[in-house]
Amino acid sequence: MNISVIIPTYNEAGVIGETIRKARGYGGDAISEIIVVDGGSGDATRKEARRAGATTIESPRKGRAAQMNTGAGHARGNLLYFLHADSHPPPRYATKILQAVEEGSDAGCFRLSFDDRHWLLRFYAWFTRFDIDLFRFGDQSLFMTRTAFSEIGGFREDHIVMEDQEIVRRVKRSYSFEVLDDTVTTSARKYQNAGIIKLQLVFGLILSLYYLGVEQEQLVSVYHRCIPGK
Repeated sequence: MNISVIIPTYNEAGVIGETIRKARGYGGDAISEIIVVDGGSGDATRKEARRAGATTIESPRKGRAAQMNTGAGHARGNLLYFLHADSHPPPRYATKILQAVEEGSDAGCFRLSFDDRHWLLRFYAWFTRFDIDLFRFGDQSLFMTRTAFSEIGGFREDHIVMEDQEIVRRVKRSYSFEVLDDTVTTSARKYQNAGIIKLQLVFGLILSLYYLGVEQEQLVSVYHRCIPGK
């Protein structure tokens, strides 16, 4: 089996190159390709991605869900690995994914860690070890067999936010899902810019409103009202 790494981007120059290099270096021969799916960046994201060795695709629609579906449609691997532009997979991640699939997992993710050792961020990340849907977010990355991804219909493109929560809940209805015993390291830049406690409270509010059935546009509006300029 081989793995296609799919990374959605929007204005990630200065970040995406290192992510690609680590995704390639930590993955080894099991990685058949790294696909960067761009949502119309106005900076050097695509140029930097190509220079780092990725295939770049311009998505017809902006938004992580649409961009990841576009990447999956171009991917050749029989395993799909969705990774955020500011998240780095653990060493030997491809070997661990292949082993999980060989042992019967159809999909899964890693635990989370931040590149900032603040005690609150370590506390937040600690909860991602539990197989509880409330603690599943895209920063943890997501792997899935092509068969499972195709049969559930991929990501819901009407989801501007919480697309990760939604697809995990949906895939678990029909397929086995595993939280692997290693950590993806994601950037704490949003927390550092907005304030750790404030941003976590905003995320908690949006998560609660999502499960109460609030429309996507309203969720995005709540985020921008609470975190101006983001």
